Amino acid sequence: MSYTELLVNFTGHNTEEFTITGFDQLSHQKLLGFLIFFTYFLVLLGSVTNICIITTDRRLHTPMYILICNLALVDIMYTTSASTTMISVLLAEVKTICYYSCISRMYIYHLGDIEECLALSLMALDRTIAVSSPLRYHSILTNPRIFLLIIASWLIGLGAAVMLAVQADSLPYCQPIIRYVFCDFPAMVRAACVDPEPYWMLGVILGIWLLGVQFTLILLSYMKLIYTVLRLPNTGRRVQLFNTCISHIIVVSSYFTPKIVTWLLTRIGVTLSLTERNAILIIATLLTFLINPTVYCLKTKEIRRRFIQILTRKATPK
Repeated sequence: MSYTELLVNFTGHNTEEFTITGFDQLSHQKLLGFLIFFTYFLVLLGSVTNICIITTDRRLHTPMYILICNLALVDIMYTTSASTTMISVLLAEVKTICYYSCISRMYIYHLGDIEECLALSLMALDRTIAVSSPLRYHSILTNPRIFLLIIASWLIGLGAAVMLAVQADSLPYCQPIIRYVFCDFPAMVRAACVDPEPYWMLGVILGIWLLGVQFTLILLSYMKLIYTVLRLPNTGRRVQLFNTCISHIIVVSSYFTPKIVTWLLTRIGVTLSLTERNAILIIATLLTFLINPTVYCLKTKEIRRRFIQILTRKATPK
């Protein structure tokens, strides 16, 4: 049956469930499922540890650590939305997912993606002000202002993700097969009985906003930060300030690198196979968010010290 005939014969009713087929061509699916499960467990462990350390130590109730805590919450939400589907398919061998569960997970996934970018933007702002205006830092970025900025970022993310969910929910699905490894907007558009090209516009706009605007702002903030640090006469002070920012630079790089690589490959005409696209999705969804809690736990002195105190069962010094 041709594509046109398929559209003519389609009644317009949505399917009740989707079948995830993105792993069908892979061998050793159980091994991959175990690796995904183990990585997901480490992401949860690291993120929850950072959240518990920050929330239970009043000395860490400062803008920088509040932002780290917000990032950890986003990491948990973002990773969970995709990992649970992949674990279910690979380990439990349940390849079907109900329609509204797929829509919900898609919404949470893209909400997490948008919030991750906005959280990194806020953290770049925090570090730039801390380095550029250290004497005014505590008067500029107070805890109430940080909470307001975080709330604003979540409202923006909720609104943007809703647009994707509404558009996905409006599509006709006459072939309920998702060829990717979990539910996201591109996978659902390609599963619909429509020409996908007109539906990419919303995703393109969000991509331009995240990569073209937010990433550019983060880069500009770090250019200003580096310029400020290089102008300092004291070498020891330069090293100290750079060390306070290296964690965020690593996290920003790990988040944006898969997106930029995919975009560049597409722009130069490289056609990625379905397996290659799925591999990039898995790496971007799991390894990136395994890096975040690890980096902040190891590179942030206060969190590292508190973590060691918990492990060694020593009382926190007053």
